[in-house]
Amino acid sequence: MPPEGLLIRRARVVDLDSPRVFGRASTATYPAQGPADLLDLRISRGKIVEIGRELPRSPGEEELDADGRWAIPGLWDAHVHMQQWAMTVGRLDVSSARDPEGVTSIVDSYLQRAAAHDSAKPVVGFGYRATSWTRRPTSAELDAVTGRVPVVLISGDLHSAWLNSAAQRLCGVGPVSGLLVETEWFDIVAKVEAMEPVEASGSSKLRRVVASASSRGVVGITDMEFEAGPSYWAEHFTEGIDALRVRTAVYPDSVDAAISAGLRTGRAIAGTSGLATMGPLKVIFDGSLNTATAHCCDPYSEASSPPGWTGVLNYSNEELNELCELANRNGLEVALHAIGDAAVTSALDAIERTGARGSLEHAQLIGYSDLARFAKLGVRASVQPAHLIDDRDATHMMWLDRQERTFVFRSLIEAGAQLAFGSDAPVAPLDPWLAMAAAVHRSGDERAAWNPAQSLDSRQALAASVDGQRLRVGGRGDIVLLDDDPLASQSDTSGAGKALSSMRVSATIVAGRGTHMAL
Repeated sequence: MPPEGLLIRRARVVDLDSPRVFGRASTATYPAQGPADLLDLRISRGKIVEIGRELPRSPGEEELDADGRWAIPGLWDAHVHMQQWAMTVGRLDVSSARDPEGVTSIVDSYLQRAAAHDSAKPVVGFGYRATSWTRRPTSAELDAVTGRVPVVLISGDLHSAWLNSAAQRLCGVGPVSGLLVETEWFDIVAKVEAMEPVEASGSSKLRRVVASASSRGVVGITDMEFEAGPSYWAEHFTEGIDALRVRTAVYPDSVDAAISAGLRTGRAIAGTSGLATMGPLKVIFDGSLNTATAHCCDPYSEASSPPGWTGVLNYSNEELNELCELANRNGLEVALHAIGDAAVTSALDAIERTGARGSLEHAQLIGYSDLARFAKLGVRASVQPAHLIDDRDATHMMWLDRQERTFVFRSLIEAGAQLAFGSDAPVAPLDPWLAMAAAVHRSGDERAAWNPAQSLDSRQALAASVDGQRLRVGGRGDIVLLDDDPLASQSDTSGAGKALSSMRVSATIVAGRGTHMAL
């Protein structure tokens, strides 16, 4: 971006605080209505400094003609594992398998095609979902098709992995007859990443997924990566991978080092021109639905789990309190992973006891009495709407008696909670338009909307995707231009969802600098 700034001409500014586009509803945010409803927006030093009609161009200022396109604040993904998302580009896709035999068939076919495969070179796959399988997989059946080749298959929700015996030996675990789940798996994630080919985890992969995010209008992410962090992003910004704003999380095993380094939530990371900042302390408090480890008040369906099974906690309530207190004392927000309703209650309890600030991540199953606590405690509900598409059948099988309390986006808004949309990529694609469409229509196939009483309208979904920003003087100079009106009225949620999921982004601008241009 030239230091003189950027002048965007003739844009239709979308108003997220009333149900219609600016010019068709009264608002004090923008200048008085004009005949064409077209506005100019001036960005200088990364901020919007002026909004009006036919603004004079300043000397040296760059101009961009929106030509009547719709302008919205830049989109954010509030929960992504960016390195994991980048690495899926080079991993074997096993997501189409519907049972263990399907997975082993894909692996066998891959190894047969790569007949000259070096037996010492590991194979890493991604995407299986074991929830609907009628039996648990075994390392022996994976051994039968892989032999001496180390093979690690990572679940689509990132909470389990299926390793053959060769991979178990290489990672120093086992022998394990079935899946590694939760902390047993998290403890060896770094070892698995280290044994992958360099090209699978290099900068070129990250550069590709960052460009893909920009093409969808994404200007920022909260990165919940396990092994990345401030130094990771400082290095990649130096390499020119600087098209996104980044808030980078830390985990309990590295929080002391972050505190000692003086990192606080919101503090700029050196070498990133202020675009990357310290994020929250991330705590994975319970498990996930797809591994039947999310911690619930009531037992899972006996058809899916042992009698009386309610999931697991990775930390005791006392340990969670200590982590929240540590974060709060040292200027760090918390991001508490809580999927089951019992975990949500305990996580809110910890925040209330300690005065910590931040978010609950996922909040997939919520007790009715906890809804109002989000607003009362100032806790963001950081949710991933596309998960409701993936988890619809799993919820029906495991939580049939409580599915009306899952993905309760409208109830959260009505209770005064702040929603922040994300993807949890690579669990779901890093695509905010997919997330918005899922929140509006609540179906990803030909079936009718699932629990339609919890559907959002397009305006609410878009407002949950922009990190609380609005296009107003003093706001960030992060602007996305769209070919179509994202709030155009539709006759039903299906039409609105289709319109959102097919939205074309013609320009993405971060701090006044174009990161994607398709005008």
